Amino acid sequence: MIAVTERAKERILELRSTEGRTANDHIRVAVKGGGCSGLMYDLEFDSALKDTDQVFEDKGVKIIVDKKSLLYLAGTTLEFSDGLNGKGFQFINPNATRTCGCGESFAI
Repeated sequence: MIAVTERAKERILELRSTEGRTANDHIRVAVKGGGCSGLMYDLEFDSALKDTDQVFEDKGVKIIVDKKSLLYLAGTTLEFSDGLNGKGFQFINPNATRTCGCGESFAI
């Protein structure tokens, strides 16, 4: 399961509205190769489900995760920060053994 903080939920709903998306556009979270630490997060709106996708819902936000990425993301919390150290979504991933300084990539 992937959890969503209240701040992340608010930002997702704001972006959905700003970008003219509908309630059928859910958040797709994936893990791809790359970044300083070897793996990086990918976050986008998506309304198409594949047979191997898992769908989670937290605080009314539906999150789509492909089967492969789920292995890396189990127990992760999606947060949003707009503080002095930067603005954007952050992944609090208990599976990550190392992360880069910007929080965009990680290793397991």
